Amino acid sequence: MNLAPLLDLGFERTDNPSVATEARRVDRRTVLVTSSRPAMGTLVAVSALGRTEGHIEEVIGRAFEEMDRLIGIFSRFDATSPLRALNDAGRLVGPPPELAYVVARALRYHAITGGAFDLSVEPLVNLFRHRLRGPDPRVPSDGEIADALALVGAQHVTVSERAIHLDRRGMGITLDGIAKGYIVDAIAGALARGSVRGFLINAGGDIRTSGTREGGRPWTVGVWDPAASGAFPDIVHVTDAAVATSGGYEIAFDPDRRFHHIVDGTTGRSPNHHASASVIAPTAMAADALATALFVLEATRGLSLVESLAGCECLMLDHDGRQLRSSGWRSAEE
Repeated sequence: MNLAPLLDLGFERTDNPSVATEARRVDRRTVLVTSSRPAMGTLVAVSALGRTEGHIEEVIGRAFEEMDRLIGIFSRFDATSPLRALNDAGRLVGPPPELAYVVARALRYHAITGGAFDLSVEPLVNLFRHRLRGPDPRVPSDGEIADALALVGAQHVTVSERAIHLDRRGMGITLDGIAKGYIVDAIAGALARGSVRGFLINAGGDIRTSGTREGGRPWTVGVWDPAASGAFPDIVHVTDAAVATSGGYEIAFDPDRRFHHIVDGTTGRSPNHHASASVIAPTAMAADALATALFVLEATRGLSLVESLAGCECLMLDHDGRQLRSSGWRSAEE
């Protein structure tokens, strides 16, 4: 199972999603069911082991229903979503608990990463998208970037169970670098509640595993290399953990990939230190946020960050294909 690149970001709803399901009996007592459907701008696939095909399909169906419910909360593009309401008004009273929780965790990762993970860069992402994908595409001027950067600042976001406030007029937040991981973890929770213990979830590169695959073997994940389509610079075994990869290759707004969906909130520019950054962590939300932060950080700072976090490992690729690994990163062949 590989960390495939995203097709788009922003948690857009999918009209009339179709679910593709395959089932294969692996032994007398075990069947492997894989169901996939488009969502969150990518393909979400769940592979799960159990005794009966019908039970697994039912549980995966409930997990997809939970996914759809959460997408309705976190979409920046859905005019009816709570996140869109927050960005439009600058405040949201009585937010859904899921939104308040993820915003609070995003602020926590902002602190942990020294500001590299910044949920408040939405004005810059919107500027890049509108200028470079609009009817008259052009590179944003330094002045336009400076104006958008003036609206960035996670310290101006406050959250509680009662309300979320954006303290500067014109601010907006994007949870694209953390909410997808949270949703993958929610899918995992739904599967576990349905007594499905061995599974792998792949949401366009955000991966969460539980237990083992057939034969008691660990789940195998190929790390994506944006410069070599179809080639994997490394393969890892993952059991009861998550993996996420971030890179400017995911959504680039210009042909030269100078402007993409990952933005450094201190410079107002898209970073270009790495080709990609992959993180193994206990949860998909943690892996998602940390992979985004590592892509923003210079390599030695990113490596030091991961080495300081329990249960986390990383692999960073530079533009020449060279690898920088944390001390605990283990390839499947080692």
